[in-house]
Amino acid sequence: MKNFALIGVAGYIAPRHIKAIQDTGNNLMVAMDKFDCVGRLDSSFPDCSFFTENEQFDRYCTKQMHSDNPLSWVSICTPNYTHDSYIRYGLRLGCNVICEKPLVLNPYNIDNLLEIEQSTGHQAYNILQLRLHPAIVALKKKVQEGPKDRVYDVDLTYITARGKWYYASWKGNESKSGGIATNIGVHFYDMLQWVFGPVKENIVHVMSFDRVAGYLELEKARVRYFLSINADCLPENAVEGEKRTYRTLTIDGETFEFSGGFTELHTESYKQILAGNGFRIAEARPCIEIVSTIRHATPIGLKGEYHPLAKLPLSPHPFTV
Repeated sequence: MKNFALIGVAGYIAPRHIKAIQDTGNNLMVAMDKFDCVGRLDSSFPDCSFFTENEQFDRYCTKQMHSDNPLSWVSICTPNYTHDSYIRYGLRLGCNVICEKPLVLNPYNIDNLLEIEQSTGHQAYNILQLRLHPAIVALKKKVQEGPKDRVYDVDLTYITARGKWYYASWKGNESKSGGIATNIGVHFYDMLQWVFGPVKENIVHVMSFDRVAGYLELEKARVRYFLSINADCLPENAVEGEKRTYRTLTIDGETFEFSGGFTELHTESYKQILAGNGFRIAEARPCIEIVSTIRHATPIGLKGEYHPLAKLPLSPHPFTV
């Protein structure tokens, strides 16, 4: 049994990490978050120490590292822009690290982390859970075993409606979240390049505070994508079904189904990491390069191979008076 520290325990994704720690037979020894609504700990780790300030948390962790029952792992579920600093903290503390996606916001951050890994002798891992989805593993095998010169036509649509709160939170601040492509799309871009090979061309057609549409030419795929957090972009069948999320992936005109099987992927990620088979930080570089390029791109408008939903009219910012 290994001892874990969890930073960002009050966050949205933290319950999946708590469950994964429990399901793999390990112990959550200490957690930290500036928000104190963490009653979720009671059902799994009621003896977990909890702090709302970095200084108190660091004091506890440092003391524990010099005890006969030290921490072994630090899990990070904090806002995107803090991942880099907390990964460095965990490595320097003397632990291995598991970090939520996106690993970092910029490719050069990966270079810095690789240096710290080498100097500390500890490792950091990224949650890239779609690489463990059985349907996507099977798709990758099919592509690898298919004709070497085949290039697939892929359309990705992902709309996950968010309310006005989103724009007042760190998620609505591009410098903190990385923008729409990074915050809701990085794992899809990772999955696509993992299956279809490296990027040859990265074009952005439309980009605003609530959506991004573009074209990725990969080694074995031509990908048109549309990502949005605006409910007005949802198709009628999603609205009529009272769904706030719409996700489709078509490959050569056929729907690729991978909607199910998401709930246990964090636990499977932890199992693989603890067995020494997790995805190291260098493996996150391709998807971080993709979203960084998108974030800094100048949209070209409706030219070339654009996603059909890119034609939807842009919405005014909800904070516009």
